[in-house]
Amino acid sequence: MAKPLEQQQASLQITGMTCAACANRIEKGLKKLEGVADANVNFALEKASVTYNPTQISVSAMEEKILNLGYSTVKDAVDFNIVGMTCAACATRIEKGLNKMPGVSKATVNLALETAHVEFSAAEVSVSDMVNKVDQLGYKAIRKEEVAAEGDYKQKEIRHKKIQLAVSAILSLPLLWAMVSHFTFTSWIYLPEFLMNPWVQLVLATPVQFIIGSQFYIGAYKALRNKSANMDVLVSLGTSAAYFYSLYLTLQWAVSTDVHRHAPDMYYETSAILITLIILGKLFEVLAKGRTSEAIKKLMGLQAKTALVFRNGEEIAIPVEEVVIGDIVLVKPGEKIPVDGVVLDGLSAVDESMLTGESLPVEKKTGDAVIGATVNKNGGLKIKATRVGKETALAQIIKVVEEAQGSKAPIQRIADVISGIFVPIVVGIAVVTFLIWYIWVAPGEFATALEKAIAVLVIACPCALGLATPTSIMAGSGRAAEFGILFKGGEHLESMQKVQTIVLDKTGTVTKGKPELTDVQIENMDEEDTILRLIGSAEKQSEHPLAEAIVAGIVAKGILLTATEQFEAIPGYGIRAVVEGKEVLVGTRKLLQREAIDFVKADTAMEKLESDGKTAMLVAVDNKYAGMVAVADTIKDTSKEAVSRLKQMGIEVIMMTGDNKRTAHAIAQQVGIDHVLAEVLPEGKAEEVKKLQGQGKIVAMVGDGINDAPALATADVGIAIGTGTDIAMEAADVTLMRGELTSITDAIYMSRKTMTNIKQNLFWALGYNTLGIPIAALGLLAPWVAGAAMALSSVSVVLNALRLQRVKL
Repeated sequence: MAKPLEQQQASLQITGMTCAACANRIEKGLKKLEGVADANVNFALEKASVTYNPTQISVSAMEEKILNLGYSTVKDAVDFNIVGMTCAACATRIEKGLNKMPGVSKATVNLALETAHVEFSAAEVSVSDMVNKVDQLGYKAIRKEEVAAEGDYKQKEIRHKKIQLAVSAILSLPLLWAMVSHFTFTSWIYLPEFLMNPWVQLVLATPVQFIIGSQFYIGAYKALRNKSANMDVLVSLGTSAAYFYSLYLTLQWAVSTDVHRHAPDMYYETSAILITLIILGKLFEVLAKGRTSEAIKKLMGLQAKTALVFRNGEEIAIPVEEVVIGDIVLVKPGEKIPVDGVVLDGLSAVDESMLTGESLPVEKKTGDAVIGATVNKNGGLKIKATRVGKETALAQIIKVVEEAQGSKAPIQRIADVISGIFVPIVVGIAVVTFLIWYIWVAPGEFATALEKAIAVLVIACPCALGLATPTSIMAGSGRAAEFGILFKGGEHLESMQKVQTIVLDKTGTVTKGKPELTDVQIENMDEEDTILRLIGSAEKQSEHPLAEAIVAGIVAKGILLTATEQFEAIPGYGIRAVVEGKEVLVGTRKLLQREAIDFVKADTAMEKLESDGKTAMLVAVDNKYAGMVAVADTIKDTSKEAVSRLKQMGIEVIMMTGDNKRTAHAIAQQVGIDHVLAEVLPEGKAEEVKKLQGQGKIVAMVGDGINDAPALATADVGIAIGTGTDIAMEAADVTLMRGELTSITDAIYMSRKTMTNIKQNLFWALGYNTLGIPIAALGLLAPWVAGAAMALSSVSVVLNALRLQRVKL
């Protein structure tokens, strides 16, 4: 037996519990919530069963409580394509209907994309339940995975609308011809007498009204059945009023016995032309909306279609979807690499510009990672597939962009609230308009009053309002993705433009994150190559990152290294080795002091290098000072330019690092950063961000997305900077694929442009309705002009959003 509305049960899957005490803690926390009658947490099953009053508390509020207690809930998610939405009221109704279902924690419906994203508990509600719910509301939900099986419904919809428009236009044009010829300035237009016959006009208008216009009646019926109203209600009311009043006049004329009777002034053309114009507007809207998802299409177009794999000792070409992890894939010169993998054999250069923005190809050899959809330039590669299908870097990028385009920005709540109450208000205004005209302005003139009311109904359709925000988010996030900037959701696209302070992690963000040999100072210049050979050969045995940098720098000078006879790493001091019969020491001051080697002459130079943010190491050969080498994590080429641009935007820039103050300030000075937080431990970075927020600042944290995860999560906007498959997309709100700080300024610029575009759209949509309704009520707009203006408003909003696709960064 179904539970009464005031008492429902939710089942939540919980992760993170380690003992029975955790279960008790969650149980107590849930029971304290207002509206929760009882809660039982099963530690073994990792489930919470909650009896609650849905009028007092939602499932999402319970999930938030569990999250605040330090645990998390497991939610299933499903994406649908929604067919049949006509305006913002439709999207709002579906969203409310899905959110009210038991087990649904969050549902968002995007009018522009015509999609729905639902997070739910599979223990309480099934996907088929949701499909049925959408069907009850008067629409059709197709699961994303089933769209291909359904065929390209979008193309079918376009074809269907074109046919409807053609038929509607052919039948409406004679009616328009008859109407236009009535004006004094068009009296020269020839009008066949039969077009003035009411029966002829009835025959032309009826198919438009009830066959072409049936979609509006069906939509209105379903909306009213669910105690709501949408655009279909307005269109049905307006066109029906014109059509049935004209039908009444036709019948009155038909039964008249006056032999000198004239055909009455009818309004068949009003209803027929309105329906034709609305369908024309909807066709333009569908075509324009299709262009807003160009970014996704471009990204999907980057994928390879087939892969050449080794199976059972043979080379076979298979669709890329059939490649499995562990497959050996052969990639010929000029071909796209089909999946993410590791090079087993071969040497080539790979164009990774689609991912990193770097125009120069990257050399790939055995052991190097390669990324799917990048282009193999000049050599054959044999790779082992490590990530396939939805796990590849490109698939993850596409997923992030799709989720961003399907999400809502907080500013959209304004439009949602307005559109939810808009239609009933408009119907009320139309009724009042009719009464004022019929009783006071033009007493007894039913036709005149009706015409003004119809104009109000039609001009007020809230289509543009519903499209204002989602189309801009789609176009803005899509364009940003083309420049390697991935916004995780519409809310982050909105919050990015509000940022006042940006905190930059040093290593890998301001700097390259990879030490390089920067300085060589050899005591006897004639022996430079010899000393460097000894240093390089000795350091080759060390696994320290600084040693790797020294070796790489010496090899890059064309110096060949030799074998090491003895090697000893001395933690905290450096290394000792025997190379070519000579004892070589490389390390700190303490190492040479311990060995009683005089290096006083090097002190000043060493201090200078250290003040420049470099790590200097002293070298001794056979107990005599021989020179010094310095290594530094060098600054990225674009860091100084990026900091300068951020300052010009009025944003405070702070650098945060675990390095010592001397090194940190040296790096900051080179790039123009004035504020430095040095010697901050990884666990302390989040606290520093909180301190800045405590000062009332809106803070963005920029890091590598892995080591800085707590700080990224704490900041108002977390930005992961890096390239390739190492990007921790989950840790950040925004991911910068190209690994350059200039992408931060680009992200802020794109956010600002998008929000400006949204505000323009909302101003136009709201302004259009605010101005249009009184103009129509005053009788200054013919219904067919109102219909044309309404159709134009939707198209203009979408076209304005599409301007974002031409933004240059």
